[in-house]
Amino acid sequence: MTGTRKLQPLIYFEEIVHLGNLALRFMLYVWSLEAGEWVPTLVILRLNRAALCVQWSPKENKFAVGSGAKTVCICYYEQENNWWVSKLIRKRHESSVTSVAWHPNNILLATTSTDGKCRVFSTFIKGVDTKDSKAASPAETKFGEQILQLDLSYSWAFGVKWSPTGNTLAYVGHSSMIYFVDDVGPSPLAQSVAFRDLPLRDVLFISEKMVIGVGYDSNPMVFASDDTGIWSFIRYIGEKKAASSNSSYSSQFSEAFGKFYGSQSKSATANDASESRGGVHDNCINSIVSLSKAGSPKVMRFSTSGLDGKIAIWDLENMEQELGNQV
Repeated sequence: MTGTRKLQPLIYFEEIVHLGNLALRFMLYVWSLEAGEWVPTLVILRLNRAALCVQWSPKENKFAVGSGAKTVCICYYEQENNWWVSKLIRKRHESSVTSVAWHPNNILLATTSTDGKCRVFSTFIKGVDTKDSKAASPAETKFGEQILQLDLSYSWAFGVKWSPTGNTLAYVGHSSMIYFVDDVGPSPLAQSVAFRDLPLRDVLFISEKMVIGVGYDSNPMVFASDDTGIWSFIRYIGEKKAASSNSSYSSQFSEAFGKFYGSQSKSATANDASESRGGVHDNCINSIVSLSKAGSPKVMRFSTSGLDGKIAIWDLENMEQELGNQV
């Protein structure tokens, strides 16, 4: 891919070795490793706005693309023409689609949007999906049918994910809230957890009872469910010891004074900001990805990437005691 436009993260699957390269100019390619060489295949998206997110399905025979056109493209391979074509879920979202997440049954797809809503759709495609997988869905549904709409957030919604079994759905709002939904269907059970820190951008289920959220606070946050099913914030991961309140107030006063007189250097400002955040990342963490094998009931390793240009790999093997033995 050539050009200077921003590229979204690459989505990779080891088994069939397909790579999705998503650019903010309505174009998408799937790269396949053939005879030791990467070969691109064009994807027909049929979008008139930028593609914002992409995610492969669990069986890797489809992938979903959310866009600024208020639509979701469900893409699948067409053998006759040697390209990937798409079917669109239209007229459901009222604004840009910020994230997509596949249910383990390979049929249901959850989306979040800047209209503040989280939705669940059926993506059954005849000739691509089997009747067995369709039977795993909550009802006999056709492509694009909306199963559920959640109006829990009054701000932009991001980072939707399913639990390993698909029994629980989690997503976040721009108002420093995280939402958990059980029994996805006609009568869902929803919980809202508010926290005092900056908003989250993405989440990941470590197990059925533990979620890690990442966002503007620059440190991963751990949420866990107790024996009664109530979710709550537990702790940060990788947080450095914060400076005392006096020194923090002093640095803030010095920074403001320096900006007023134009005497503070850029390097000093950057250093102060880094010290105030602490942790591995120095800026917003906008993505968290599991490094465990697909279908695993527990995630013991994951990676995070942020606006500071860093990619960090986290290992939870030695943190079970710190996280309450729920990993």
